[in-house]
Amino acid sequence: MNILVINAGSSSLKYQLIDIATETMLLKGICDRIGMNGGSITQKTADGRSLRIDEDMPTHKEAIELVLKALVDREAGAIKSVSEIGAVGHRVLHSGEDFHSSVVIDDEVVRICEKNAELGPLHMPGNIACIKSCREVMPGVPMVAVFDTTFHSTMPPKAYMYGIPYSVYQQYKIRKYGFHGTSHKFVSEEAVKYLGAEHSRIIICHLGNGSSISAVKDGKCIDTSMGFTPLEGLIMGTRSGDIDPAAVEFLREKLGMTPEETVQYLNKKCGMLGISELDSDMRVLEKAIADGNEKAALAVEAAAYRIKKYIGSFAAALGGVDAIVFTGGIGENSSYMRRLVMEDMEYLGVAFDFEENEKRTEGLHVLSESESYVKVIVLPTNEELSIARETAQLVAAAAK
Repeated sequence: MNILVINAGSSSLKYQLIDIATETMLLKGICDRIGMNGGSITQKTADGRSLRIDEDMPTHKEAIELVLKALVDREAGAIKSVSEIGAVGHRVLHSGEDFHSSVVIDDEVVRICEKNAELGPLHMPGNIACIKSCREVMPGVPMVAVFDTTFHSTMPPKAYMYGIPYSVYQQYKIRKYGFHGTSHKFVSEEAVKYLGAEHSRIIICHLGNGSSISAVKDGKCIDTSMGFTPLEGLIMGTRSGDIDPAAVEFLREKLGMTPEETVQYLNKKCGMLGISELDSDMRVLEKAIADGNEKAALAVEAAAYRIKKYIGSFAAALGGVDAIVFTGGIGENSSYMRRLVMEDMEYLGVAFDFEENEKRTEGLHVLSESESYVKVIVLPTNEELSIARETAQLVAAAAK
């Protein structure tokens, strides 16, 4: 069965077509500038054939219609007919407290997603618009919502509660939710397979422009670094991460911003970009560090230090740790960041192989010495495959 995996934003739509029988990506593409002038779709198949169509897409409906047209393109498509799509898996940002796992989409699921849109105002409207458009354009094709937050729904109340009145939490659902759930789920499952143990305590470090860490015990998340929004936690590419709430109000007043502008500022102008006053791209920062840029060095060191602190706190929460796993664009590719994070971690039972860390390999890569009590692993994430797997499982179960 072919699964169409969709990750839709307010003005863009990324997609992949995956043959779930072989877990092979057949093609991938992106629609840009939905709802704006100058719209386009670009697509590339697994064997290198490419396609570009310049066409405006006033709404997500036109974007989906263009995707279906591209999928069956004679020169650069991967299927002959849309009927070869067995199901659609939608990446959806927020489940609120209503869902604790992925769900087959029906009218009630859409209604609940609309209710929870206020919890993710930047992403949820695009997610919902795309779901509605797909259901209209592809009637009869089963669809599944795979939420970014549900992997973290196993956190106990003591981990997800903030120090605010309980009645306020109950009324407005203000709590830690966590994000990057599809990545944390995929990587933790692969790590458990590698460890081959009945019981496991794993710390997943998903490091990219957006970064988060999770503590996973026996396959279940017990804590994570992101919170009510993806702004909490680590120092990221452009996000501040943890910051004193009183400092936020002080910052807002001094810079003369509205509350909305302040949240945007903390999301887009801070993090490693803000500290370095140069760039959020790790590759640019590493080059700048090699050239002697002190602010670039400080930005990366501060980010690494925050990661190290979260690893230590999550090791305490887990009661020890069996494996530390790096994934995401920075986690998989930056030996410099991994080295900074893993220095002086012997107290935790880590014997880190700094020479092995500098080698670039494909797939799972072990960075710890053979005698290390704690395994340190690089494990590439595959969020689209994770969504496709869950979609196929739920559709098969619903058909019984």
